[in-house]
Amino acid sequence: MVNVDEEIKRIEEEIRKTQYNKATEHHIGKLKAKLAKLRQMKESQKGGGGHQIGVKKSGNGMVSLVGFPSVGKSTLFNALTNLKSETGDFDFTTVDVIPGMMKYKGANIQILDLPGIIEGAEKGKGMGKKVLSIARTSDVIMVVTDIHNPDPSPIIRMLYSIGIRLNRRRPNIVLVKKDRGGINIYSTVKMEIDEETIKEIMREFKIVNGDLVIREKINIDDLIDFLIGNRVYIPAIFVLNKIDENPEILNSNEIKSLVEKYNMIPVSAKYNQNIDILKDTIYDTLDLITIYVKPPDGEKEPMVIKRYSTVEMVCRNIHKDFVDKFKYAIVNGPSSKYPNQRVGLEHVLEDGDTITLFARHS
Repeated sequence: MVNVDEEIKRIEEEIRKTQYNKATEHHIGKLKAKLAKLRQMKESQKGGGGHQIGVKKSGNGMVSLVGFPSVGKSTLFNALTNLKSETGDFDFTTVDVIPGMMKYKGANIQILDLPGIIEGAEKGKGMGKKVLSIARTSDVIMVVTDIHNPDPSPIIRMLYSIGIRLNRRRPNIVLVKKDRGGINIYSTVKMEIDEETIKEIMREFKIVNGDLVIREKINIDDLIDFLIGNRVYIPAIFVLNKIDENPEILNSNEIKSLVEKYNMIPVSAKYNQNIDILKDTIYDTLDLITIYVKPPDGEKEPMVIKRYSTVEMVCRNIHKDFVDKFKYAIVNGPSSKYPNQRVGLEHVLEDGDTITLFARHS
């Protein structure tokens, strides 16, 4: 019987040694598909069990702070939330998930101070998988490094290995499975992968009949991610902490290159330097807007919601029973076609709208 770990290493080594070009694309595609299936098999064999870290979402969005020990995540957490997560100048100060709330521009944004992760966290070292599982449920992941170890790429690789795709959209692909007819490929863009490679990858996932519709340029990894189906696509903010300890390092070519590549925000959490810029970035990354809810006989009150929220979502924010009693809503503002437009639950609201809700009498 083939040892899964040994087979994974063998395939990884073969991929590493094989130069990618059109002639090898088919072979590499098949290898990557096999590798993804083996990793999936290994995870399913391990199963669950043990103490699981759970955090209930609240507020207008959840932001997880992810980084190696001693990069100042807890100090940054304190600066954002005005709470006091324990801090210290030694590793593993935070040993549990600490939740807090950042109040900003009328929004209540949940911030999670996660325990520091170590090399091999994606394989379970140092509570790593449990910590990273929280990151998978976040609305935004904040990757925190410091001037002593500024490169976030090791953390990005860890997150990638457990299926987290940072600052990327889900591939615009649709698969309609069928009982017969083989595999048919339809594309609205010029393909960068040949059809036979696509079909071979699909066969590795036991798909032999179906219509695959591709609406954007994709690569082999995008296709495999789509077929596996358990990937999450999460916005990320990259923070470079402790700039107060060596301000001149910001002028170095290494740091300039990293800041530009990842659009990093240099901060000093200890002295609140650039924290307002970071708060603005969190708010913008969560894609929040402000609307105003006006009772029929009252003053309007601001409400922060996600962009593209519908009237139904607003109703649920007010009370879970409001949808059942909903009659109609009156909307004024950017989303209305004319003053006092009467709309239903499906109406999409925009920043600055004023909405009045009307309910049926019981």
